[in-house]
Amino acid sequence: MRVRSWNVNGLRAAMKKGLPEWLSRTRPDIVGLQEVRAQPDQIADELAALERFVVHLSCAERKGYSGTALLSTRAPDEVRTALGVRELDVEGRVQIARFGRLVVVNTYVPNGNGKERDNSRVPFKLAFQQRLFDELAPLVRAGERVLVMGDVNTAPQAIDLARPKENAKTSGFLPEERDEVARWLAAGWVDTFRAFEPGPGHYSWWSQRGGARERNVGWRLDLALASPALMPFVRSAVIEYQVRGSDHAPVGVELDDAVLG
Repeated sequence: MRVRSWNVNGLRAAMKKGLPEWLSRTRPDIVGLQEVRAQPDQIADELAALERFVVHLSCAERKGYSGTALLSTRAPDEVRTALGVRELDVEGRVQIARFGRLVVVNTYVPNGNGKERDNSRVPFKLAFQQRLFDELAPLVRAGERVLVMGDVNTAPQAIDLARPKENAKTSGFLPEERDEVARWLAAGWVDTFRAFEPGPGHYSWWSQRGGARERNVGWRLDLALASPALMPFVRSAVIEYQVRGSDHAPVGVELDDAVLG
């Protein structure tokens, strides 16, 4: 079972930059997209072109901003798009879907930079992550098979970005942001990519300036976190570095088909 996550940096743009071809070539069973940046009426043609998939959207109230989309070849049993806190829910940043015994969480964690790039949105970012953690904690305690995937906007460790010293005061690598990811891992969540690849030089986002992607000066901001009960079903994890069409690369996991039953 192939599950993928991709911050597409605008669904309308991605549809013109290879998203349909990537879907056809990769043939995923479930895909979580982040930064959709469109309302349903703005992407009617794009949604029609995704006819192989059941599509669920969670759009921000603010037009042209944020938003997530869940694509699946099998209709989910249920999909929730709210954490129960209005200020956290109006940006369309989470989808919690159940497929049999598998729960897939598609999330787009806020960037902490703020409009003035002054890290002013870090408290909002942390509040979102902490509320999501609390929402999922009962599932983890109950032994549910849960996969949290998406753009978490944080490089967990120094190994996860090319220039950690230069970015010590940059949102995405602040101590309090890394501490929040570490809290998830300490609670039993597994960073699936690191379960298979401990080495350096693996990133999922690159600045669009200065040839950063060609020089592989990047950050690993896109994660797939597995609950302890899911890990026995995780067969591999991947970052699809070669896939263009966004400033992010797709990430994901391969799961044993038995995960659903």
